[in-house]
Amino acid sequence: MAALKLVIFDCDGVMFDSKNANRVYYNHMLEKFGHPSMDAEELEYVHMHHVMDSVRHIFRKYPNDLDAAETFRKGLDYTPFLQHMIMEPDLPEFLDFLRPGYKTAISTNRTSTMRSVLEMFRLDDLFDKVVTAFDVAHPKPHPEALHQILTHFGYQVDEAVYIGDSQVDREHTAALGMRLIAFKNPALPAEYHVSSFMEITRLPILAEVGKGGK
Repeated sequence: MAALKLVIFDCDGVMFDSKNANRVYYNHMLEKFGHPSMDAEELEYVHMHHVMDSVRHIFRKYPNDLDAAETFRKGLDYTPFLQHMIMEPDLPEFLDFLRPGYKTAISTNRTSTMRSVLEMFRLDDLFDKVVTAFDVAHPKPHPEALHQILTHFGYQVDEAVYIGDSQVDREHTAALGMRLIAFKNPALPAEYHVSSFMEITRLPILAEVGKGGK
């Protein structure tokens, strides 16, 4: 196995607890068109999929409103919803631990909101490459984003690891044979399981950092 050079992050459910932000955002859209709030299944869906698929999913029972809902979404400012996102408390410490010894990247099904999220939480200078659903023809779980990231750095798949929390992330990495660190999801099939970022620093895959890799 090659030495690790690149750590790739999912955003929602990993870097941030964003489920409440997603709840408020999508329920706001449904309320605008006079429909009831999402149920538990719909909340889980929008938490893992990009916004276009999510809107189609929550409006699947209201097909006559779908086009108008998509138009409304395009004009909806996401900034007020950022206040509902909660950053993992040890994320900045973990990024400081990694850099500059490792490259850092994000592969997310977020779209135009990703940049605003990074800027608001002052993380925009801490990632070397960010790939959103807008940057690929095929969003997660398709591996296109991971291919793009690896090509950008000129790395092989065994020189990278992905931190994710969902079955979508498992499929995303499995398509390439990339190692997965399951974040706060002990039931997810993965090479490693952790409940915090700094716990990752004690995994064998990152041991070289503690030995002067930085």
